[in-house]
Amino acid sequence: MEWTSLVGTVVGAVVTTASAVLPDRRRRHRERGERETAVRRALYAEYLAVLAEARTGCAVLARDTGRDPADRFTAAREVFAPCERLRYQMAVTAPPVLVEAAHTAHRRLRDFRDRVIEGALEHEPRYRESTAAFNEALAELRALMREDLLGEGAVR
Repeated sequence: MEWTSLVGTVVGAVVTTASAVLPDRRRRHRERGERETAVRRALYAEYLAVLAEARTGCAVLARDTGRDPADRFTAAREVFAPCERLRYQMAVTAPPVLVEAAHTAHRRLRDFRDRVIEGALEHEPRYRESTAAFNEALAELRALMREDLLGEGAVR
């Protein structure tokens, strides 16, 4: 057997194997990225929903002028509690810039909750200021989430 035919066979086998393996590797990489994006999308949606629910719950409490302060305290903390679990999920799943924005929105919502616990009513400046601060932080968080999911900008 000649060396040239043996080398030609080996080179052909390497080329054939490489042409089968490389597209499969790219496909697995693409599918992994798609799965990670789907996980982040579901988490982001859930986090935004729980923030909105807590904000609405606190707003309802602020309208209830006849509520006992101790009951208002308990109710406001219960409304806010689900935000904690998802904030920690965000911390391990999202890119650092998004984690910081989520933390900021969380703090602003907590400040709003605290104003409600203190007895702030919806027509008072301290209520409106804390609501505006939360809405601003929430808008920033949503924009960063959108950038991350759509691949726009340098979120990562």
